Amino acid sequence: MPDPDRTLRSRLAPSPTGALHLGNARTFAINWALARQRGWELVLRIEDLDHPRVKPETIDLVRDDLAWLGLDWDRELPLQSSDLSDAQDAMHTIARLGRAFPCALTRREVQAAQSAPHEQEQGLRYEPTLRPSNAGIAIENPNLEETWRFLVQPEIEIVSDEIQGAHAFNIAESIGDFPIWTSRGPAYQLAVAVDDARHGITDVVRGNDLLPSAARQQSLLRTLGLPSPRWWHVPLVRGEDGRRLAKRHGDTRLSTFRDSGTKAERVMALLGRWCGVEAESGDRLSAAEFAERFSIDNLPNRDITLTQEDFAWLT
Repeated sequence: MPDPDRTLRSRLAPSPTGALHLGNARTFAINWALARQRGWELVLRIEDLDHPRVKPETIDLVRDDLAWLGLDWDRELPLQSSDLSDAQDAMHTIARLGRAFPCALTRREVQAAQSAPHEQEQGLRYEPTLRPSNAGIAIENPNLEETWRFLVQPEIEIVSDEIQGAHAFNIAESIGDFPIWTSRGPAYQLAVAVDDARHGITDVVRGNDLLPSAARQQSLLRTLGLPSPRWWHVPLVRGEDGRRLAKRHGDTRLSTFRDSGTKAERVMALLGRWCGVEAESGDRLSAAEFAERFSIDNLPNRDITLTQEDFAWLT
């Protein structure tokens, strides 16, 4: 839990792998409203470490989409890729503690060793039989041109979430030793955990598909002697097939609605409806009105479905 004497701070953390869609917008609107209601400082952090998928041209588009909706931030942090020193220090600390080991196995080789026939939703499990014989040995100078995995302990990680309640995760059984460093730099779990600690993030608001990631990040932070944030994992927006929003569900990009002449207040009205907030006029809702009327207690506790009727209503 955050120290009550610390500045409360949250972050909007888009990844520039594509334009923001309606599902992203709903999560960011909830984050923004909570920050404005509760006096949190809100920072923008562009998470650009997913190198193969990053599209630099979308960085400005992300900012424009958020501003178009009326979602602002108090300050913008440097690009995540601009300073990896804290992540490097963390990687060295974990290695010195004997909690990391190099792994040269390919995804196909890891998959071939699966004890269960199917990959789990939260990722491919790294079987303990794949660990090298020297796993658990302290390493002073890890070679950061290699891939490194976090040596997971056989214990239960409890994630206490403000929306989802308490959840117990057995990381060793579900995902096993997970990557924390690749030849390109820090992997997602380490980068996000370290950056949240470095920037003093006390409250993380994101989609509930990342709830298992909170368990991994808590374990990393505890190993590093760093505090964990307070978690708020919100239900997702899904297509009518029950899957997370993607191109297969049609063009749900904010930029497409904006370019076609749809008003931002109409998009906000739909987001509001998905969050238990009704627009007085029925079809228009400003960001300010959303923040004023939003209540976390009224947020539906189930995932939302984007229907063809929603598409028709927006356009």
